[in-house]
Amino acid sequence: MVEIVQGSDEWHALRLGKVTASRVADVIAKTKSGWGASRANYAAELVAERLTGASAEKFSNAAMAWGTEKEPDARAAYEFYSDATVDLVGFVSHPTIRDAGASPDGRVGAEGLVEIKCPNTATHIETLLGGSVPSKYITQMQWQMACEGRQWCDFVSYDPRLPESMALFVRRVSRDQAMIEGLEKDVSAFLREVDETVAQLRAKYEPDGRPANIRAAAERYCPGLGEAIVTTGA
Repeated sequence: MVEIVQGSDEWHALRLGKVTASRVADVIAKTKSGWGASRANYAAELVAERLTGASAEKFSNAAMAWGTEKEPDARAAYEFYSDATVDLVGFVSHPTIRDAGASPDGRVGAEGLVEIKCPNTATHIETLLGGSVPSKYITQMQWQMACEGRQWCDFVSYDPRLPESMALFVRRVSRDQAMIEGLEKDVSAFLREVDETVAQLRAKYEPDGRPANIRAAAERYCPGLGEAIVTTGA
């Protein structure tokens, strides 16, 4: 486990080329005919990160900025509600699977975690009326528990735009060992595919590191050109 600030350059560097909790759902995504497109897209993203050493660009919008801004308030509301202290977490590697980990929103006591969402009002209202944790977050929380060795994770949805009695939603999700073991199997297989793809690409296009040297030379003499160069391995 590494104690760094989430969102920092160091945090992004630690996650580079690794499967993280928020993306495990992509790893196991399936359609009626087989694996889903999001799985292939995520694999390609990790392959690119490993080959370039640069993090993939992340999409951001006003709703995401709102969530980031309000998370400290949500955490404080949860601490008051649960009469507990949330200890912030950096990046936690999976105990047995290389190149996999998680960044929980916080630890609670000796056995718990908390996962905080500050969604748009329509989504928060849907969660209030449904009274349960949206299924798309269950996988993320189970993976966090697998990485941390914890027994439960509280899901928090927070929206201060609603009355105080409706602003905070909390539901506890218990550790599901059978689900975790299935996820670990799927993630391990996925990472082997990523490893194989990286190895194949390097063997074919960078047998002696030459293309990487071409890019470096181009960047040195004409900044910006190195990124535009596409080589064929010749």
